[in-house]
Amino acid sequence: MLGFETHVATRFLREGRMQTLLIIVGVAAGVAVVAYISALITGLQRNTIEKTLGSQAHVTVSSREDVVLAAREPAGGGTRELVQTQPRAQRPRAIGNWQELVPLLEAMPQVTAVSPMVSAAGLAERGEASRSIALVGVDLDRYDRIVGLRSKVVEGSARLGPGEGILGRDLADDLGVRVGDRVGIVTGGVSDSLRVTALVDMGVRDVNRRTVIVPLRTAQSLVGLPGGATSLDVTLDDIWAAQAVSDDLAARWPHKVESWQQANAQLVSALNAQSVSTAVIRGVVMIVVVLGIASVLVVSVVQKQREIGILRAMGATRGQVLRVFLLQGAIVGALGSAVGVLLAVALIWAFTHFVRGSDGLPLFNISLEPMLALQVAASATVCGVLAAVAPARRAARLDPAQAIRL
Repeated sequence: MLGFETHVATRFLREGRMQTLLIIVGVAAGVAVVAYISALITGLQRNTIEKTLGSQAHVTVSSREDVVLAAREPAGGGTRELVQTQPRAQRPRAIGNWQELVPLLEAMPQVTAVSPMVSAAGLAERGEASRSIALVGVDLDRYDRIVGLRSKVVEGSARLGPGEGILGRDLADDLGVRVGDRVGIVTGGVSDSLRVTALVDMGVRDVNRRTVIVPLRTAQSLVGLPGGATSLDVTLDDIWAAQAVSDDLAARWPHKVESWQQANAQLVSALNAQSVSTAVIRGVVMIVVVLGIASVLVVSVVQKQREIGILRAMGATRGQVLRVFLLQGAIVGALGSAVGVLLAVALIWAFTHFVRGSDGLPLFNISLEPMLALQVAASATVCGVLAAVAPARRAARLDPAQAIRL
């Protein structure tokens, strides 16, 4: 349908080979930068979220903290008493009727797993070595569905029988213990001895230095909460629905409900800032691409005035001349997009193969998703057409007789 316009557009592009090549290279560079930066930021955010949520739930339900209310003012409006209210010392508190809440949570369509937990601070002792710990009592099968604990085992096998425990890898190094050794646990004046069955890497070094995982019953005995649970960890099928689910649960039940976004507010702010920065970079690069294509086509219109006049004198309509230059913009945008996507793939390959961490492994994996590549390429092609609008309108308005005399 556009045979005439396509033939003329490609003929003009071939005659100005150097200009065409330079603008295609410019479009390719812009597309490559946009695609690579987008893939890099997406991979970085995915890696950060995976590490953050690798050791915590999407939503946590716990009992409210103890508070002390100020004394009421004396009735009668006589003398006033100044009362200093001190915060009450906090202690582990069990969630009331938590056994009844578990099936209610599991029945929610967004929820994929629920795990009761008893958590408290304590000390781990081995000979003369002593380290502060975060004691976590769990049902292993349920907890594995929350954080994938079995997949994080680096030594031993995940097993939590009576008198057994799982330690973070760095904590084990600090205490000088290995799988099969015994470790003393002290919390709230109560002590016990555990045999280490496995060492785990939770993905965060600070977490690895504090984590001690024990059976739920053992933690209940150590903390002094027989049959209790200090929190319920909930995992959702969509992590970004955590805040909405948290607000819904907080409105329904008299418990403290916290989403992972609330627990990691600074991280969420940083992710949002990264997304905004990426959008700004993409916008600026696309503006540069538009200006580059437009400038080349404006020069092309000036150079091809005589040819345009001849075409108009031979019967070419204004619409056909307009479409010739719009097609040039589309062709340049499409070719530059294809080359740019290939260049972005090469940059991503180089990053994943040559950029390594201190352990010799890639910092994190990134990939150019087909949908992202298609979006960037389509955006660049549309920008090419938009950039050609002004030069095309100028070419279509040329008077044939005047253009031929130039």
